[in-house]
Amino acid sequence: MDFALIMFLLLALTGGLWMLDKLVLRKKRPEGSAQPWWVEYSRSFFPVILVVFLLRSFLVEPFKIPSGSMIPTLHVGDFILVNKFTYGIRLPIINLKVIPVSEPKRGDVMVFHYPENPSVDYIKRVVGLPGDGIVYRDKRLWVNGLEQPQQRDGEYNYVESGLNFVHTERSIEKLDGHDHPILLNPEMPSVHLGSVSEFPYFDNCHYSMQEVSCKVPEGHYFMMGDNRDNSRDSRYWGFVPDNMVVGKAFFIWMNFGDLKRIGLSIN
Repeated sequence: MDFALIMFLLLALTGGLWMLDKLVLRKKRPEGSAQPWWVEYSRSFFPVILVVFLLRSFLVEPFKIPSGSMIPTLHVGDFILVNKFTYGIRLPIINLKVIPVSEPKRGDVMVFHYPENPSVDYIKRVVGLPGDGIVYRDKRLWVNGLEQPQQRDGEYNYVESGLNFVHTERSIEKLDGHDHPILLNPEMPSVHLGSVSEFPYFDNCHYSMQEVSCKVPEGHYFMMGDNRDNSRDSRYWGFVPDNMVVGKAFFIWMNFGDLKRIGLSIN
């Protein structure tokens, strides 16, 4: 069950019990008698739950990186903060935008509800905006016909879960003037065709062994992981609609396995 929904139900329960006692039940109790335990608990927990609910819904929300799809920008075990109001104020639970603030930009690291299972949150980098033509060919990215510069930046090795050693090449990609690192494995294809799902607006995309090209529908975004050959992203499950956007990742506040990552900004 969605955490925001759980918080809302707890908020309604504790607040409802507290108000029920204040408006009705307290008048029927003998003067000087103690409050029932459930009233005392409701009165104590309601303000705490309210503050947490408001903070998570409108300001910042914590998120833990569960996979290596965003290496080297984000590591498994990073605890990050997500800005909930950068892309507009949204109503909790239904995620309806009520106050526009700004729109996602190419190069942003964004958290969103996974389109194939909205109860799960994903994090990837925005590479395509509504109306963009995206081509990913031979490990290079084109946006609206313009190749995004890539500069080799040495090698990068890491260990996956299960102690699987992975060797990749690191490059710096410039996306709309925004520099960010990516990892490429020259032995892997640009897209694994067998992993591509049927998704809404599937006809907007064309696939081959070395290329995927897509026209991003209005109100949607094309997302890719920085660990390009170890990321299941928009190449495989399609576009992210605006009503599934959660917020912009901006800060690493904890990693119990690597304390040096605490305090790093996310670019």
